[in-house]
Amino acid sequence: MKKLQYNAPLTLSFFLASFGVLILGQLTGGLTDRLFFSVYRASLASPLSWVRFFGHVLGHADLEHFMNNMLLLLVVAPPMEEKYGSKTLLLGFVLTALVSGLLHYLLFPGTALLGASGIVFMLIMLSSLSGMQEGRIPITLLLVALLYLGQELYAIVFVRDNVANLMHVVGGLCGTAFGFLADRTRSRRG
Repeated sequence: MKKLQYNAPLTLSFFLASFGVLILGQLTGGLTDRLFFSVYRASLASPLSWVRFFGHVLGHADLEHFMNNMLLLLVVAPPMEEKYGSKTLLLGFVLTALVSGLLHYLLFPGTALLGASGIVFMLIMLSSLSGMQEGRIPITLLLVALLYLGQELYAIVFVRDNVANLMHVVGGLCGTAFGFLADRTRSRRG
């Protein structure tokens, strides 16, 4: 009989934490999302502001928002976790959360940001770097960047909704930068 394998510890832990935060948000009528899992303009003297800079990636507005992010995360993250390792990929998650949280805080004072979209788009761009050889830029990276960034930039200019498209772009840029830096670090060690 086959046993279950916790094959991607970071990915699965992130999924479970996000699911727990979703349930908690539903049970508290969104109070926990506002307190811990959304970035918005608040005093930097408050320790909760700093928690939110990282915690916002665990919060989701509703089940549909959660499902959209988690389905992509569960497909794209495990191979990246296998390639880079859980600790290294966690660093990518943390840096992407911080960068997107800080930028949202500075650029959009009247709105709140929550959700794992920045992390998901970081992973999408990171995965497009798979198979990269030193000194070469993968065509997959260029195509994903063209299609993805084009779609997001179009949405920023022409679509009015509650989607933080600029933070998707930021996540994608974080993934690209992280991929190049991680591969450079790995090639120096290798």
